Amino acid sequence: MLFKRQRLLLSLLHALGGKADRKDFQKLLFLFTREEEEVPSYDFVPFRYGGFSFTSYADKRKLADKGLLAEDDASWFLTSAGRSRALREPFAERSRIAAFCRRYAHLRGNALLADVYTRFPYYATRSELLGSLNLPPAARERIQAAKPAAQSAGLFTIGYEGRTLESYLNILLKAGISILCDVRRNPISRKYGFSKRTLQNACSKLGIQYEHLPELGIESAERKSLNSQADYDALFREYERTALPKQPAALNQIADWLRQGERVALTCYEHAPQQCHRHCVAEAVQHGYGTPRTISHL
Repeated sequence: MLFKRQRLLLSLLHALGGKADRKDFQKLLFLFTREEEEVPSYDFVPFRYGGFSFTSYADKRKLADKGLLAEDDASWFLTSAGRSRALREPFAERSRIAAFCRRYAHLRGNALLADVYTRFPYYATRSELLGSLNLPPAARERIQAAKPAAQSAGLFTIGYEGRTLESYLNILLKAGISILCDVRRNPISRKYGFSKRTLQNACSKLGIQYEHLPELGIESAERKSLNSQADYDALFREYERTALPKQPAALNQIADWLRQGERVALTCYEHAPQQCHRHCVAEAVQHGYGTPRTISHL
């Protein structure tokens, strides 16, 4: 069984004639999700060639493993099995995607990049191709203005619950985070992008340093039967009383990063900081090491 977003990849490639340049395909997917979908199938981050979706790339690899897509050095293309699968999508949906592709049939290569960069400047802020594009000065000014400004040291917390990898990474980029500190005991996740290796790789590609301090985590067994905020509060009181005092080296490491001018985000799963031990870690750094004055929850 395929996810709806994976079926979109097949249908879009089919509407493009069954084969597309890698960069063109990524930019057309970006435009389709922004212009044709109420809830985008994919989120994107600013990357080497503009907007990029780690999730869509992983999905393309999965479709290739299933024998529905293939690739060469420059392109993605449908196999015969992929073409047959794309034709099983509802006619109305295929017609909508085909109409979108006809609308952009005249834009490929640098012309397509220039169009996307002009209309969506944030996604061009890390592009290596800006110098090769014929962009008007006003467009270049908007791209420059969309770059997150350099900021002073700060301590943040962030949970990935309810977020895609790309939306999570965009929050980090816009906040100017330089170090993502994972405080999970076991950094694995069923949700794409949030197991240690994948998250570390994505952060590295975006210039964010990933660090893992498992000694600050809480064992999974201790997190069972948390049915109310009172249950969470009791767990965290015990964590602050018995666990955190045993980890001065890890807490001092975070404080050292802050003293060196880094913007550090402590990360775990839960969206609400008061239901995650990361707020205890942040407060221990704040009160025990004299830095920073405030803690921001992203």
